[in-house]
Amino acid sequence: MDYKNAGVDIEAGYKSVELMKEHIKGTMRKEVLTHIGGFSGAFSLESFKNMEKPTLVSGTDGVGTKLKVAFELDRHDTIGIDCVAMCVNDIACAGGEPLFFLDYIACGKNEPEKIAKIVSGVAEGCKQANAALIGGETAEMPGFYPVDEYDLAGFAVGIVDEKDLINGKDLRKNDVIIGMASSGIHSNGYSLVRKIFNIKEQYLNTYVESLGSTLGETLLTPTKIYVKALSDLKAANIKVKACSHITGGGFYENVPRMLSDGFHAVLRKKSYPVPPIFKMLQEDGDVAEHVMYNTFNMGIGMMVVVDPLDVDAAMATIKAAGETPYIIGEIISGEKGITIEEA
Repeated sequence: MDYKNAGVDIEAGYKSVELMKEHIKGTMRKEVLTHIGGFSGAFSLESFKNMEKPTLVSGTDGVGTKLKVAFELDRHDTIGIDCVAMCVNDIACAGGEPLFFLDYIACGKNEPEKIAKIVSGVAEGCKQANAALIGGETAEMPGFYPVDEYDLAGFAVGIVDEKDLINGKDLRKNDVIIGMASSGIHSNGYSLVRKIFNIKEQYLNTYVESLGSTLGETLLTPTKIYVKALSDLKAANIKVKACSHITGGGFYENVPRMLSDGFHAVLRKKSYPVPPIFKMLQEDGDVAEHVMYNTFNMGIGMMVVVDPLDVDAAMATIKAAGETPYIIGEIISGEKGITIEEA
Protein backbone atom coordinates (compact mmCIF):
# COMPACT_ATOMS: atom_id res chain seq x y z
CA MET A 1 0.00 0.00 0.00
CA ASP A 2 1.20 3.49 -0.80
CA TYR A 3 -0.20 7.04 -1.01
CA LYS A 4 -1.19 6.62 -4.68
CA ASN A 5 -3.24 3.53 -3.84
CA ALA A 6 -4.93 5.61 -1.15
CA GLY A 7 -6.00 8.06 -3.85
CA VAL A 8 -3.32 10.77 -3.67
CA ASP A 9 -0.97 11.00 -6.66
CA ILE A 10 2.14 12.91 -5.61
CA GLU A 11 3.59 12.75 -9.12
CA ALA A 12 0.45 14.41 -10.50
CA GLY A 13 1.00 17.19 -7.98
CA TYR A 14 4.53 17.76 -9.28
CA LYS A 15 3.25 17.86 -12.86
CA SER A 16 0.54 20.36 -11.92
CA VAL A 17 3.13 22.73 -10.49
CA GLU A 18 5.28 22.48 -13.62
CA LEU A 19 2.31 23.15 -15.92
CA MET A 20 1.15 26.19 -13.96
CA LYS A 21 4.56 27.86 -13.70
CA GLU A 22 4.31 29.39 -17.18
CA HIS A 23 1.00 31.06 -16.29
CA ILE A 24 2.27 32.28 -12.93
CA LYS A 25 5.42 33.80 -14.41
CA GLY A 26 3.40 36.45 -16.23
CA THR A 27 1.98 37.82 -12.95
CA MET A 28 5.30 38.59 -11.26
CA ARG A 29 6.05 42.05 -9.85
CA LYS A 30 9.52 43.35 -9.02
CA GLU A 31 8.69 43.15 -5.30
CA VAL A 32 8.39 39.33 -5.33
CA LEU A 33 11.42 37.77 -3.61
CA THR A 34 10.63 34.07 -3.81
CA HIS A 35 9.98 31.47 -6.49
CA ILE A 36 7.01 29.19 -7.06
CA GLY A 37 7.41 25.90 -5.25
CA GLY A 38 8.87 27.29 -2.04
CA PHE A 39 7.23 27.00 1.37
CA SER A 40 6.01 30.60 1.39
CA GLY A 41 5.83 33.71 -0.75
CA ALA A 42 7.87 36.80 0.12
CA PHE A 43 6.97 40.31 -1.05
CA SER A 44 9.10 43.39 -0.38
CA LEU A 45 7.40 46.57 0.88
CA GLU A 46 10.45 48.71 0.10
CA SER A 47 8.60 50.47 -2.74
CA PHE A 48 5.94 51.75 -0.34
CA LYS A 49 8.14 53.14 2.44
CA ASN A 50 7.36 56.72 1.40
CA MET A 51 3.72 56.38 2.38
CA GLU A 52 2.86 58.35 5.52
CA LYS A 53 1.02 55.46 7.15
CA PRO A 54 1.23 52.34 4.96
CA THR A 55 -1.76 50.14 5.72
CA LEU A 56 -2.35 46.57 4.57
CA VAL A 57 -5.81 45.59 3.35
CA SER A 58 -6.84 42.03 2.63
CA GLY A 59 -9.62 40.02 1.08
CA THR A 60 -10.55 36.37 0.82
CA ASP A 61 -13.34 34.63 -1.04
CA GLY A 62 -14.27 31.70 -3.25
CA VAL A 63 -16.22 31.14 -6.44
CA GLY A 64 -19.19 29.37 -4.86
CA THR A 65 -21.59 27.16 -6.77
CA LYS A 66 -20.78 28.83 -10.09
CA LEU A 67 -18.26 25.99 -10.15
CA LYS A 68 -21.13 23.58 -10.84
CA VAL A 69 -21.62 25.22 -14.24
CA ALA A 70 -17.91 24.83 -15.00
CA PHE A 71 -18.08 21.15 -14.02
CA GLU A 72 -21.07 20.50 -16.26
CA LEU A 73 -19.42 22.15 -19.28
CA ASP A 74 -15.94 20.85 -18.40
CA ARG A 75 -14.62 24.39 -18.84
CA HIS A 76 -12.11 25.57 -16.27
CA ASP A 77 -10.08 28.35 -17.89
CA THR A 78 -12.03 31.39 -16.68
CA ILE A 79 -13.31 30.41 -13.25
CA GLY A 80 -10.00 31.57 -11.70
CA ILE A 81 -10.69 35.13 -12.86
CA ASP A 82 -13.82 35.07 -10.69
CA CYS A 83 -11.80 33.98 -7.67
CA VAL A 84 -9.29 36.79 -8.07
CA ALA A 85 -11.99 39.37 -8.80
CA MET A 86 -13.95 38.60 -5.66
CA CYS A 87 -10.87 39.33 -3.54
CA VAL A 88 -9.15 42.21 -5.34
CA ASN A 89 -12.37 44.15 -5.94
CA ASP A 90 -12.90 44.23 -2.18
CA ILE A 91 -9.37 45.58 -1.70
CA ALA A 92 -9.83 48.22 -4.41
CA CYS A 93 -13.15 49.14 -2.81
CA ALA A 94 -11.21 50.22 0.29
CA GLY A 95 -8.83 52.34 -1.79
CA GLY A 96 -6.10 49.71 -1.79
CA GLU A 97 -3.69 48.56 -4.48
CA PRO A 98 -3.69 44.73 -4.70
CA LEU A 99 -0.15 43.42 -4.29
CA PHE A 100 -0.28 39.65 -4.30
CA PHE A 101 -2.66 36.71 -4.41
CA LEU A 102 -2.65 33.10 -3.23
CA ASP A 103 -5.05 30.38 -4.36
CA TYR A 104 -6.31 27.16 -2.80
CA ILE A 105 -7.65 24.32 -4.93
CA ALA A 106 -9.09 21.24 -3.26
CA CYS A 107 -10.01 18.37 -5.58
CA GLY A 108 -11.12 14.76 -5.58
CA LYS A 109 -8.49 13.82 -8.14
CA ASN A 110 -5.50 15.85 -9.29
CA GLU A 111 -5.64 16.06 -13.06
CA PRO A 112 -2.62 18.25 -13.89
CA GLU A 113 -4.03 19.67 -17.15
CA LYS A 114 -7.29 20.68 -15.44
CA ILE A 115 -5.43 22.25 -12.52
CA ALA A 116 -3.25 24.18 -14.97
CA LYS A 117 -6.36 25.51 -16.73
CA ILE A 118 -7.81 26.69 -13.43
CA VAL A 119 -4.54 28.42 -12.55
CA SER A 120 -4.36 30.02 -16.01
CA GLY A 121 -7.59 31.83 -15.11
CA VAL A 122 -6.20 32.83 -11.72
CA ALA A 123 -3.10 34.20 -13.45
CA GLU A 124 -5.22 36.15 -15.94
CA GLY A 125 -7.17 37.70 -13.07
CA CYS A 126 -3.92 38.63 -11.34
CA LYS A 127 -2.66 40.30 -14.52
CA GLN A 128 -5.85 42.34 -14.77
CA ALA A 129 -5.39 43.43 -11.14
CA ASN A 130 -1.60 43.89 -11.41
CA ALA A 131 -1.19 41.48 -8.51
CA ALA A 132 1.49 38.81 -8.26
CA LEU A 133 0.44 35.19 -7.87
CA ILE A 134 3.06 34.28 -5.30
CA GLY A 135 1.80 30.96 -3.98
CA GLY A 136 -1.01 28.53 -3.43
CA GLU A 137 -1.99 25.00 -2.57
CA THR A 138 -3.50 22.13 -4.50
CA ALA A 139 -4.95 19.57 -2.12
CA GLU A 140 -5.99 16.18 -3.48
CA MET A 141 -8.72 14.87 -1.16
CA PRO A 142 -10.12 11.54 -2.41
CA GLY A 143 -13.33 10.52 -0.70
CA PHE A 144 -14.05 14.10 0.32
CA TYR A 145 -14.69 15.54 -3.17
CA PRO A 146 -16.01 13.60 -6.19
CA VAL A 147 -13.18 12.79 -8.60
CA ASP A 148 -14.41 15.31 -11.21
CA GLU A 149 -15.07 18.21 -8.82
CA TYR A 150 -13.03 20.78 -6.92
CA ASP A 151 -13.33 23.90 -4.81
CA LEU A 152 -11.44 27.12 -5.45
CA ALA A 153 -10.74 29.94 -3.02
CA GLY A 154 -8.24 32.75 -2.79
CA PHE A 155 -6.65 35.35 -0.56
CA ALA A 156 -5.26 38.75 -1.57
CA VAL A 157 -3.26 41.45 0.18
CA GLY A 158 -3.07 45.09 -0.86
CA ILE A 159 -1.73 48.36 0.48
CA VAL A 160 -3.03 51.91 0.92
CA ASP A 161 -1.84 55.00 2.73
CA GLU A 162 -4.17 55.33 5.73
CA LYS A 163 -5.26 58.82 4.64
CA ASP A 164 -6.49 57.36 1.33
CA LEU A 165 -8.74 54.69 2.82
CA ILE A 166 -12.27 54.86 1.38
CA ASN A 167 -14.56 54.65 4.39
CA GLY A 168 -17.55 56.96 3.85
CA LYS A 169 -16.55 59.45 6.53
CA ASP A 170 -16.61 62.39 4.09
CA LEU A 171 -20.06 61.72 2.64
CA ARG A 172 -22.35 64.71 2.17
CA LYS A 173 -25.94 65.23 1.12
CA ASN A 174 -26.31 65.42 -2.69
CA ASP A 175 -23.15 63.41 -3.39
CA VAL A 176 -23.61 61.39 -6.58
CA ILE A 177 -23.59 57.59 -6.94
CA ILE A 178 -21.96 56.23 -10.09
CA GLY A 179 -22.44 52.58 -10.96
CA MET A 180 -20.04 50.58 -13.13
CA ALA A 181 -21.62 47.94 -15.35
CA SER A 182 -21.15 44.31 -14.43
CA SER A 183 -20.39 41.60 -16.98
CA GLY A 184 -23.43 39.64 -15.83
CA ILE A 185 -24.14 37.60 -12.72
CA HIS A 186 -20.47 37.62 -11.64
CA SER A 187 -20.05 35.03 -8.88
CA ASN A 188 -22.99 35.41 -6.51
CA GLY A 189 -26.48 33.98 -6.44
CA TYR A 190 -25.71 30.74 -8.28
CA SER A 191 -27.57 28.57 -5.81
CA LEU A 192 -30.74 30.39 -6.90
CA VAL A 193 -29.62 30.32 -10.56
CA ARG A 194 -29.28 26.54 -10.38
CA LYS A 195 -32.76 26.24 -8.89
CA ILE A 196 -34.26 28.25 -11.76
CA PHE A 197 -32.31 26.90 -14.73
CA ASN A 198 -31.58 23.36 -15.82
CA ILE A 199 -27.78 23.37 -15.77
CA LYS A 200 -27.30 20.08 -17.59
CA GLU A 201 -24.88 20.33 -20.52
CA GLN A 202 -27.50 20.08 -23.27
CA TYR A 203 -29.51 23.00 -21.85
CA LEU A 204 -26.41 25.07 -21.11
CA ASN A 205 -25.27 24.69 -24.73
CA THR A 206 -28.60 25.96 -26.09
CA TYR A 207 -28.38 29.33 -27.81
CA VAL A 208 -30.67 31.94 -26.26
CA GLU A 209 -31.66 34.79 -28.59
CA SER A 210 -32.18 37.38 -25.86
CA LEU A 211 -28.71 36.66 -24.41
CA GLY A 212 -26.90 36.63 -27.75
CA SER A 213 -25.04 33.50 -26.62
CA THR A 214 -25.63 30.10 -25.09
CA LEU A 215 -26.87 30.06 -21.52
CA GLY A 216 -23.65 28.37 -20.42
CA GLU A 217 -21.47 31.08 -21.97
CA THR A 218 -23.50 33.76 -20.20
CA LEU A 219 -23.38 31.99 -16.85
CA LEU A 220 -19.61 31.46 -17.05
CA THR A 221 -18.80 35.04 -18.05
CA PRO A 222 -16.04 36.05 -15.61
CA THR A 223 -16.50 38.67 -12.92
CA LYS A 224 -15.24 42.11 -13.89
CA ILE A 225 -12.14 43.38 -12.13
CA TYR A 226 -12.47 47.09 -11.30
CA VAL A 227 -8.97 47.69 -9.94
CA LYS A 228 -7.83 49.85 -12.89
CA ALA A 229 -10.90 52.09 -12.82
CA LEU A 230 -10.54 52.78 -9.12
CA SER A 231 -6.78 53.24 -9.41
CA ASP A 232 -7.25 55.70 -12.29
CA LEU A 233 -9.77 57.73 -10.28
CA LYS A 234 -7.20 58.05 -7.52
CA ALA A 235 -4.45 58.98 -10.00
CA ALA A 236 -6.73 61.69 -11.43
CA ASN A 237 -7.15 63.15 -7.91
CA ILE A 238 -10.87 62.42 -7.96
CA LYS A 239 -11.91 61.70 -4.40
CA VAL A 240 -14.04 58.58 -4.04
CA LYS A 241 -15.96 59.21 -0.84
CA ALA A 242 -17.54 55.78 -0.60
CA CYS A 243 -17.42 52.58 -2.60
CA SER A 244 -19.45 49.37 -2.70
CA HIS A 245 -18.60 46.08 -4.41
CA ILE A 246 -21.98 44.53 -5.27
CA THR A 247 -21.58 40.87 -4.38
CA GLY A 248 -23.70 38.45 -2.34
CA GLY A 249 -26.71 40.24 -0.92
CA GLY A 250 -27.08 42.50 -3.95
CA PHE A 251 -27.97 46.16 -3.49
CA TYR A 252 -29.78 45.87 -0.17
CA GLU A 253 -26.90 44.31 1.73
CA ASN A 254 -23.88 45.90 0.08
CA VAL A 255 -24.84 49.55 -0.50
CA PRO A 256 -25.43 50.31 3.23
CA ARG A 257 -21.95 48.95 3.96
CA MET A 258 -20.40 52.01 2.27
CA LEU A 259 -22.54 54.56 4.13
CA SER A 260 -21.71 56.41 7.33
CA ASP A 261 -24.38 57.10 9.93
CA GLY A 262 -26.93 59.74 8.96
CA PHE A 263 -26.82 59.06 5.23
CA HIS A 264 -29.17 57.19 2.93
CA ALA A 265 -28.66 56.09 -0.68
CA VAL A 266 -31.39 56.65 -3.27
CA LEU A 267 -30.98 54.54 -6.42
CA ARG A 268 -33.01 54.68 -9.64
CA LYS A 269 -33.84 51.43 -11.43
CA LYS A 270 -34.21 53.01 -14.85
CA SER A 271 -30.92 54.89 -14.77
CA TYR A 272 -29.09 52.04 -16.51
CA PRO A 273 -29.93 48.95 -18.61
CA VAL A 274 -30.44 45.69 -16.70
CA PRO A 275 -28.78 42.83 -18.63
CA PRO A 276 -31.18 40.26 -20.17
CA ILE A 277 -29.94 37.39 -17.97
CA PHE A 278 -31.52 39.02 -14.91
CA LYS A 279 -34.87 39.49 -16.65
CA MET A 280 -34.70 35.86 -17.74
CA LEU A 281 -33.99 34.72 -14.18
CA GLN A 282 -36.83 36.79 -12.77
CA GLU A 283 -39.38 35.58 -15.31
CA ASP A 284 -38.37 31.92 -15.43
CA GLY A 285 -38.10 31.66 -11.67
CA ASP A 286 -41.06 33.90 -10.80
CA VAL A 287 -38.71 35.80 -8.50
CA ALA A 288 -39.98 38.89 -6.67
CA GLU A 289 -38.19 42.10 -7.65
CA HIS A 290 -37.03 42.77 -4.10
CA VAL A 291 -35.44 39.32 -4.02
CA MET A 292 -33.64 40.04 -7.31
CA TYR A 293 -32.09 43.24 -5.89
CA ASN A 294 -31.32 41.44 -2.63
CA THR A 295 -29.51 38.56 -4.39
CA PHE A 296 -27.89 39.74 -7.62
CA ASN A 297 -25.85 42.73 -8.81
CA MET A 298 -28.60 43.51 -11.40
CA GLY A 299 -26.01 44.83 -13.86
CA ILE A 300 -23.94 47.03 -11.52
CA GLY A 301 -20.75 45.46 -10.15
CA MET A 302 -19.21 48.45 -8.39
CA MET A 303 -20.55 51.76 -7.07
CA VAL A 304 -18.57 54.87 -6.20
CA VAL A 305 -19.76 58.08 -4.56
CA VAL A 306 -18.24 61.39 -5.62
CA ASP A 307 -18.85 65.10 -5.11
CA PRO A 308 -21.29 66.58 -7.68
CA LEU A 309 -18.46 68.76 -9.02
CA ASP A 310 -16.39 65.64 -9.78
CA VAL A 311 -19.05 63.69 -11.68
CA ASP A 312 -18.00 64.60 -15.22
CA ALA A 313 -14.34 63.90 -14.56
CA ALA A 314 -15.15 60.63 -12.79
CA MET A 315 -17.38 59.44 -15.64
CA ALA A 316 -14.67 60.24 -18.20
CA THR A 317 -11.97 58.53 -16.14
CA ILE A 318 -14.02 55.37 -15.67
CA LYS A 319 -14.79 55.21 -19.39
CA ALA A 320 -11.12 55.68 -20.25
CA ALA A 321 -10.32 52.75 -17.94
CA GLY A 322 -12.54 50.53 -20.08
CA GLU A 323 -15.60 50.40 -17.86
CA THR A 324 -19.16 51.59 -18.52
CA PRO A 325 -20.40 54.07 -15.90
CA TYR A 326 -23.93 55.30 -15.16
CA ILE A 327 -25.20 57.98 -12.79
CA ILE A 328 -27.59 55.84 -10.77
CA GLY A 329 -28.48 57.83 -7.66
CA GLU A 330 -27.51 60.21 -4.90
CA ILE A 331 -26.92 60.49 -1.18
CA ILE A 332 -29.54 62.10 1.08
CA SER A 333 -29.73 62.66 4.81
CA GLY A 334 -31.52 59.95 6.75
CA GLU A 335 -31.22 56.54 8.35
CA LYS A 336 -28.44 54.39 6.93
CA GLY A 337 -29.95 52.24 4.17
CA ILE A 338 -31.17 52.39 0.60
CA THR A 339 -34.30 53.23 -1.37
CA ILE A 340 -34.66 51.93 -4.91
CA GLU A 341 -36.96 54.12 -6.95
CA GLU A 342 -38.74 53.19 -10.19
CA ALA A 343 -37.90 56.40 -12.08
